[in-house]
Amino acid sequence: MNQARVGLFVAAALLAVPLTASAQQPQQPKEINLDEPEAPEETETPAGAPVDVPTEEGDSGLGDICKIDPAACPSIDMDKAAARDLKEEVYAVQQIYALRRHRFEVNPYWAVTMNDQFAGHPGPGLAVNWYITNVLAVGVNGNFYAGLNSVSDFNFQTSRAARVGQPITEYAWNANANFTYVPAYGKFAGFGDFIFHYDFYVVGGVGAISTRPIAVVDPDNRTFNFEPKISFRLGGGLRIFFNRWFAAMLEVSDYIFFDKLENPSIPQVREQAQNPDTWLAEGTNFTNNVQAQVGISIFLPFTWEYRLPK
Repeated sequence: MNQARVGLFVAAALLAVPLTASAQQPQQPKEINLDEPEAPEETETPAGAPVDVPTEEGDSGLGDICKIDPAACPSIDMDKAAARDLKEEVYAVQQIYALRRHRFEVNPYWAVTMNDQFAGHPGPGLAVNWYITNVLAVGVNGNFYAGLNSVSDFNFQTSRAARVGQPITEYAWNANANFTYVPAYGKFAGFGDFIFHYDFYVVGGVGAISTRPIAVVDPDNRTFNFEPKISFRLGGGLRIFFNRWFAAMLEVSDYIFFDKLENPSIPQVREQAQNPDTWLAEGTNFTNNVQAQVGISIFLPFTWEYRLPK
């Protein structure tokens, strides 16, 4: 009896398999048109999912980034991007920031002696230059020393210790005609994003300087008057521009001349000691008056037009 039931169950299972297969509808063959490209199958995109943006090479482009990290997906406001100002022209060589050609430079400064340990010759000065080209100028300058000369403590201590008076000189004024040449100029960044423009210049000239010896050996009988001598000037400096017409300057100049010094010997005869012909030493002394000059430069006119405007 049990064996009969098992046989019935097996026969029913074998009959159910073809019935299930026959219940499925056969698919109709798909018609293909070789003259038209096959359209991609439409798939539904979940709401909020990033959109894949293909590139020219066929990459997914930004879409790959959006798939990996939607928070890092870049977004561009096309309206704002289109409204931005564009600089179509880019100049590899910019025009000179502070044009010097056909401009006057007015340069007041203060000068301090650098190489005289026995006497100081500080004083104000003024230079005026006219730039023939952007790098070459002609001009004049003058220094005023009268009443500002000073004898150093080093001279006093040396004279007292050695019992020997060192011949020293004081200056009254100096004036020169000069040529200025600017071999280099440029810019550098400082204080964050602030751009400073600068130039280096060298200067040379010829003029006159008025000097006289200070009576040290025989101050009781000797007094000297100022006399002008031919002088030569060599120097160089740096200008730093704060705008197109105002700059700070630092210069070192050497004023070279042949000076007359006090006679270190005193005649024994009183009448000869009081004779001015015996007060000066024979010959002249080659003198270098090296001084640092710190001041400002003002360029006139304040504005100009470039020959070839951008």
